[in-house]
Amino acid sequence: MVLRNGTRAAVAGGAVAFGFLLLVGVGTYAASGVPQTVSNSQLGLAPGTVPAAYAQLIQRAGSSCPEISAPMLAAQLYQESGFDAGARSPVGAQGIAQFMPGTWAEYGVDGNGDGKRDVWDPADAIPAAAAYDCAMARATIGVPGDRQANLLAAYNAGSDAVLRYQGVPPYAETQGYVRSIKALAQSFAAAAAPVAVSQQASGAIYFAQTKLGTPYEWGGTGLDGRFDCSGLMQVAYASVGITLPRVANDQWYAGQHPSRDQLRPGDLVFFATDLNDPRSIHHVGIYVGGGYMIDAPHTGAVVRYDTIDQADYIGATRVTQDGAAALPARDGNGTITGGSNPSPRP
Repeated sequence: MVLRNGTRAAVAGGAVAFGFLLLVGVGTYAASGVPQTVSNSQLGLAPGTVPAAYAQLIQRAGSSCPEISAPMLAAQLYQESGFDAGARSPVGAQGIAQFMPGTWAEYGVDGNGDGKRDVWDPADAIPAAAAYDCAMARATIGVPGDRQANLLAAYNAGSDAVLRYQGVPPYAETQGYVRSIKALAQSFAAAAAPVAVSQQASGAIYFAQTKLGTPYEWGGTGLDGRFDCSGLMQVAYASVGITLPRVANDQWYAGQHPSRDQLRPGDLVFFATDLNDPRSIHHVGIYVGGGYMIDAPHTGAVVRYDTIDQADYIGATRVTQDGAAALPARDGNGTITGGSNPSPRP
């Protein structure tokens, strides 16, 4: 979380294959339903998108002011730290919301009611992050346009820049941050209507089908013709122009989450050791219909059809270009590096 205002910078087998071909041949299902108009404060989190320990904190803090929502706040926290309460950035940002010490001193809150303001305690840091968002909303309240976009721009570039430009400033970094958080928020939001189908789904399935029988390889991304589970999904969607992150528990956030009865061919299906914590996702496949997926299951196996009806099934993601593009980057150690950490501007 880089927080600043004006000039002050606080760096803060066969039957399955036949069914799949039939589905692709006749085309994917069309989504139906009438979109509902819901206020930000009423937007709920999709099941399984945040660790259960933080869900109520995020839901409650997400209604702190009209301009923010629980999914938007979850998107910020995920992009900042991946929900790691012990995260510490190279520039000194701390905790799940990545506050710099100086910014925390000004905006930290006692969410626990225990007389302490602890940046490492999500019960304090999550409502503090919402409080800062709301402060940015108040600072830009007279600016025309999308008030949520304006507050996100102020969060990234400072409220003075938003006031000066009377909207999101013409900084590529800030415009990208606003776009990413608004897109990523959709991956955390409970769907108010059936989720639209992906136009690229058939092509991704086709690629995965061509790899049936390929030996599994831990860490494989196809460079030697072999794949692990997330490597296969990454390359399958790359074949249709969508760049997915490398690991399965990041791919989980590449779009909205259809319910089990709304699954469509091309959805990514995920499996976790703890169904209350998406950070424990350990496996992913691509759904082909009829309760089956194509996946690269484990060492000693080959890319194959498997049932998704397993005890560790946590849910599905309908991949979108915008959702995938909004995901943060990770360094070689797995630490998120793509949050809102810009360099100070003049």
